[in-house]
Amino acid sequence: MITRRNFVTAAAATAAVSALPAPALAFAVEPIYLPQTVAIKKDLAPNQILILTRAHFLYLVEAPGQARRYGVGLGKAGQAISGTYDVGGKKKWPTWRPTDAMIEREPAAYSKFIDNDYVQPGGPGNPLGARALYLYRNGRYTFNAIHGTTAPKSIGRSVSNGCVRMINDHVIDLYERVQPGTKVTVL
Repeated sequence: MITRRNFVTAAAATAAVSALPAPALAFAVEPIYLPQTVAIKKDLAPNQILILTRAHFLYLVEAPGQARRYGVGLGKAGQAISGTYDVGGKKKWPTWRPTDAMIEREPAAYSKFIDNDYVQPGGPGNPLGARALYLYRNGRYTFNAIHGTTAPKSIGRSVSNGCVRMINDHVIDLYERVQPGTKVTVL
């Protein structure tokens, strides 16, 4: 069983072996949240995703003892996800519509979605950003995803409605490395 304590070595939490080239960004991203190759426990199988909520990191296990680490934004109190999921599907420039629960909680924020079937088209202004990896459990979509964001300052914070947010360039990188069926464990 994977637990927080046995997942990442203490040294790996901060040491980067290599970093992806960072694009010119119009906002500041703390360096710790940039994609990095880090050391992890060697007994973790490759091709799985692990998300450590307290640290705001997503790890894609690439090889025994090695993972690609990304900074993420996560669900706010009462809306954070946990447990095991599978990537049930992927989409470039996904469309978006808030869930009924989101509309009920914040009707003013989602007023254009009330009493109609409006769906926001994909594109740079869409809250799901450039890519989405849809999270399934027991073959059913959970209404949660790992996706890009129009709010890059949310990385490293717990402010979403449950989804896992990433910088758009980072989720594009992850999207290319992950296939449907990939196991996702949120601790």
